[in-house]
Amino acid sequence: MAGQFSPARGRLNGSGPIAVVDIGSNSVRLVVYERMARTPTMLFNEKVLAGLGRGIAATGRLCDESVALALNAIHRFRALCQHIGVQEVRVVATAAARDAANGAEFVAKVEDVLGAPVRILNGNEEAYYSALGVIAGFWKPRGMVGDLGGGSLELVHVSGDTPGIGATFPLGGLRLQEEAAGSLEAAVAISQNALAVYEWPEMNDGERVFYAVGGTWRSLARLHLFQKKYPLHVMHNYEIPADEAIAFCRSVQKENLEDVPRAEAVSKQRRSLVPYGAVVMEQILTAMKADKVVLSATGVREGLLHEALPPEIQAQDPVVEAARELAILRARSPDHAEELIGWTDQIFSALGMEETEQEQHLRHAACLLSDIGWRAHPDYRGEQSLNIISNAAFVGLDHAGRAYLAASVFYRHQGLSEGSLSPVIRKLSSERLRERAKVLGAALRVASLLSASMPGVLPQTSFLIDRKMMVLRLPAHLAAFDGERLKKRMQQFAKLVGSKASIAVLPA
Repeated sequence: MAGQFSPARGRLNGSGPIAVVDIGSNSVRLVVYERMARTPTMLFNEKVLAGLGRGIAATGRLCDESVALALNAIHRFRALCQHIGVQEVRVVATAAARDAANGAEFVAKVEDVLGAPVRILNGNEEAYYSALGVIAGFWKPRGMVGDLGGGSLELVHVSGDTPGIGATFPLGGLRLQEEAAGSLEAAVAISQNALAVYEWPEMNDGERVFYAVGGTWRSLARLHLFQKKYPLHVMHNYEIPADEAIAFCRSVQKENLEDVPRAEAVSKQRRSLVPYGAVVMEQILTAMKADKVVLSATGVREGLLHEALPPEIQAQDPVVEAARELAILRARSPDHAEELIGWTDQIFSALGMEETEQEQHLRHAACLLSDIGWRAHPDYRGEQSLNIISNAAFVGLDHAGRAYLAASVFYRHQGLSEGSLSPVIRKLSSERLRERAKVLGAALRVASLLSASMPGVLPQTSFLIDRKMMVLRLPAHLAAFDGERLKKRMQQFAKLVGSKASIAVLPA
């Protein structure tokens, strides 16, 4: 499906755009990704709520109106793919297409329009790819993945990079609404009976996390987010304690969602299904004795792409790789951004600041992001960087980690004053991460002045730190890089960690 793709549109495109057409029971969606990558970036995303699964429980067939709406969308998707220059299109269909008597006929029409085969996923495959999508979107997830579509619910345990064996249930939002004949009490009974036969996998401490996938559950969580006046409107990795989520689910199990506070946060097309999504989520959280719910913006589509990556790319940290791409696109010198990683490794080790694996990865990502705002006016570089990072389409980190990245880069540009940092960022981050963000920001301020944010200087320098003195050591041929402003930044950095500062020029 090659069209107008041009390598001049971006250095990172690689083999060019790839598209996934996802034919679900409620929505038909096209997502075009920039290229195959550990963190694929969306070029285009469009969905049509065709409601293919509506009526199947009663008639066993896809209704003509829904088929016509879906095929019109498919025709448009083909034209868009040609216009964008998509190099490869992958098409998947789920519950509605596999369950309906006329599903095969509809699929044949889709294949004729797109000129590409349609892969009809069975329930186990849908669960598997949902789990892979969560693995793609989180750093070493552990818990249960639930993917709620219009026609079915898939459940699968995931641990690190390994999905378990999935199970599928006829509890999709549209199907449950119809089988319950619009009665939420009946929906509760149907859900309880369906889930009662499921043998929940044995879960250890730290694994009672429920990763919620699917548009209805994202709408449910968005409603919760707006009711709570949560300061960051990023759904991926939005967390709700299980007890709170159960109470919230019960509060929205109403025939008319219009009576629920902040109902306008949910699109009108989704509102009728949200109460049924709440019924299913309540039953799952109760049955698995969950500790918390974590929302996932990644699912089957991202799982399909993740499976196609080489193992060494699958193993990469998605946050670091996303930061690396931003550095290539926006930093003065991506090479300098890479040098900051080893340079700050040395400093944090000398300071004795122990880090978890994920904290170290976050620091590396912050180094890569440290100069992405340089084209802005100097007075606004910190603010612009903070806004880009706090709202970026990152996966693989929670909201506290996102706040750490934003704060680190903000301090690097705006100085170490606490008062100027956004209250939102302060609220989202933990005290431990706030402390480390400020230390990293101070180190980055020294590095930017020492090297002019260009490569080649930092690897030639070293730090010697003890309880009383922080010494920046320069080789003799870099003696001219010493100066009053550099000394002041060193003093600020040293004061932050309870030390004094000096700059030493080593003998030739």
